[in-house]
Amino acid sequence: MTETPPAPGLQIPFFLGGSHLLRSPPTSSAMAADSVSDPAADSQPPPPIHHLPPDALRNILLRLQLRDAVVCRPVSRLFNDTLSPQFLALLPTLRLLLLRHPRPDGGGCLHAFDPARRHWLRLPFSHFLPYHSFSPVASSTSLLYLWVETSTSPPPTASSSSSSTSPAHPPKSLAVCNPFAGTYRLLPPLGSAWARHGTVLAGPAGTVLVLTELAALSYTPSGSAKWMKHPLSLPSKPRSPILASAAAAVFALCDVGTPWRSQWKLFSCPLAMLTGGWAPVERAAWGDVFEILKRPRLLAGAGGRRVLMIGGLRSSFAMDAPCSTVLILRLDLSTMEWDEAGRMPPNMYRCFTGLCEAASQSNGVPTAAAGGNNKVKVFGGDGKVWFAGKRVRGKLAMWEEDETGTSGGKWDWVDGVPGYSDGVYRGFVFDGGFTAIP
Repeated sequence: MTETPPAPGLQIPFFLGGSHLLRSPPTSSAMAADSVSDPAADSQPPPPIHHLPPDALRNILLRLQLRDAVVCRPVSRLFNDTLSPQFLALLPTLRLLLLRHPRPDGGGCLHAFDPARRHWLRLPFSHFLPYHSFSPVASSTSLLYLWVETSTSPPPTASSSSSSTSPAHPPKSLAVCNPFAGTYRLLPPLGSAWARHGTVLAGPAGTVLVLTELAALSYTPSGSAKWMKHPLSLPSKPRSPILASAAAAVFALCDVGTPWRSQWKLFSCPLAMLTGGWAPVERAAWGDVFEILKRPRLLAGAGGRRVLMIGGLRSSFAMDAPCSTVLILRLDLSTMEWDEAGRMPPNMYRCFTGLCEAASQSNGVPTAAAGGNNKVKVFGGDGKVWFAGKRVRGKLAMWEEDETGTSGGKWDWVDGVPGYSDGVYRGFVFDGGFTAIP
């Protein structure tokens, strides 16, 4: 089946790989053009679907997946009226891995991966976001949070990028948007230091946290609609803080060791007690669980009921011990017990150390690979973990937690990563939909 080209005036905010398109509803000008009667068209009987009762039509369309329903919106006025934002909010959200460009200027679009269909998408923002430079940092259901450069000056050119008159740190604001609905809103302004050093966490009902080494800011639309400051009583800067939705708490790692050797400890804080609520999470039965991983990182497990800790598995407790693979540990928040959730297969891990590249080029083993260099970027959320590295270009490693959390999960490669050939990928999970509008 060939795809009908979009009518003049239609915006196409979402481009999918291949020939699939997610289009926005027709604009007013397109609607006006459609209202001009065509005598030949008026003589034709309406399509049979127009004779369906409205309830029957809605029952049929409710069986569509979200992105298929959005594709149908510009087909006709009947579909556009039926597939309203209120109707689309009834459909399950579309889970995506959203990639973050190594540079803020990503060309006005972002790349995303649909793990259910194993399909890459391109999400343009220029049709509704009036800022040229932006970077995604967090998400909640249907909502995406971006740092945007609010400067009104035009984008720097190659000749002017080195000029001493350009600001070293252009002003940034935190914006919340729904890329499916094409709407956005700027949150109350923040200082530039928060944009440079803060970690953004998105919670339910539009709650936003920005954490730095010394303090945290919280914003709730239903409250005072302004940022509230909370001092952090932590021994060091929080590393890879996450929000566990089921526990309604923030978890983070802190380095309590020495400048010569890291020693990690887990801390948590209830969302309802951000001031003075931080406390270590420790059990005598855990033993040396934080000593076996190198450069550990936290991610949320499936459903927010578990905490995943991912890092390089040390071959020994020596300070400079190489890593043998990547290990995923899992903390069940109901029992407060750790278990091994997954271990990267040896053949897959060798690609991150450069051994696969050396073997394909018939060269000697590089020093970094021989030493067990495991500088792997880890990102994801909600039971899905992706891995990227400088030695693995054009693909990502993916691990998926099973629903019950009883097996070792599933490992696989994700090929065909578009763009970003000059940097290491980062990203997070985004559930796109119409359940929340800024």
